[in-house]
Amino acid sequence: MLRDATSALARNVFCITSNLDVFIRRFNEIQYWVVTEIVSTTNLTKRMSLVKKFIKLAAFCKEYQNLNAFFAIVMGLSNTAVSRLSMTWDKLPSKFRKLFTEYEALIDPSRNHRAYRMSVGKLQPPVIPFMPLLLKDMTFAHEGNKTSLDGLVNFEKMHMMAQTMRAVRFCRSRHLVLDPPSPKNENEIRNYIRCFRTIDNQRVLNSMSQKAEAPIKIVSNVNVILRNKL
Repeated sequence: MLRDATSALARNVFCITSNLDVFIRRFNEIQYWVVTEIVSTTNLTKRMSLVKKFIKLAAFCKEYQNLNAFFAIVMGLSNTAVSRLSMTWDKLPSKFRKLFTEYEALIDPSRNHRAYRMSVGKLQPPVIPFMPLLLKDMTFAHEGNKTSLDGLVNFEKMHMMAQTMRAVRFCRSRHLVLDPPSPKNENEIRNYIRCFRTIDNQRVLNSMSQKAEAPIKIVSNVNVILRNKL
C-alpha cells in the first residue's frame, strides 16, 4: 500500500512539474517570438506597425489579467535587440510610447517587483500571475530558511510558502469566461500560435537588429568643424 501511494505521489509530482516546465517554456517562447518577429521585419513602417500591434496585444493581456503573457510581451519589447531600434520607436505614435513606458514601469523588478505586487494585489480572480516571480518566492522561502529549528518545525517557513500557495489558489478561484468572436481563419491562427517561429539566440537577434537598423555613427565635433570650413 505504501509503495503504491508513494508511486502515485511521484507520478502526480512529475505531472505537475512537467506542466510547470511547459508553462515556463511558453513564457520564454512568447518573449522571443516578439523579438524575432520585430527584428525579422526589414521595412521600417511595417516594423513600427508590428511594435504597435504587440503593445496592443500586451494591453489586451493586461485587460484580461493574463499577466504572465503580459510580462513576456513587454520583456520582448524591452529586449536590447528591439529597444535599440531608435528609428522604429521614433516613428511610433506618442500614445503608444507612453503606454509602453507605463508597462515597463509595471514590470520593473526593483524593490522586489513592488509595482507589480501592488497592482496584482488589487485584482479579482481569475488571474494568470507572473509565474517566474511566484517560483522565485517559493525558492527563496524554501532555500533561505531551514525546515526545522532545534528539532521543531519552522512554522515561519511554512507560513511563507503557504502565502505563495494561497496567492496561486486565489488567482484560480474563479473560472475565466470568454466568448470571443470566431475569426474566419481560426484554424490557421491556432496552428500559428502552436508553432511560433522563434530565435532565442541573443547574438543572432542582435545581428538581425543591426541589419534592420544600422548603428547611428556619431561624428565628432572636430570633423563637423572641418567639414564646415571646406
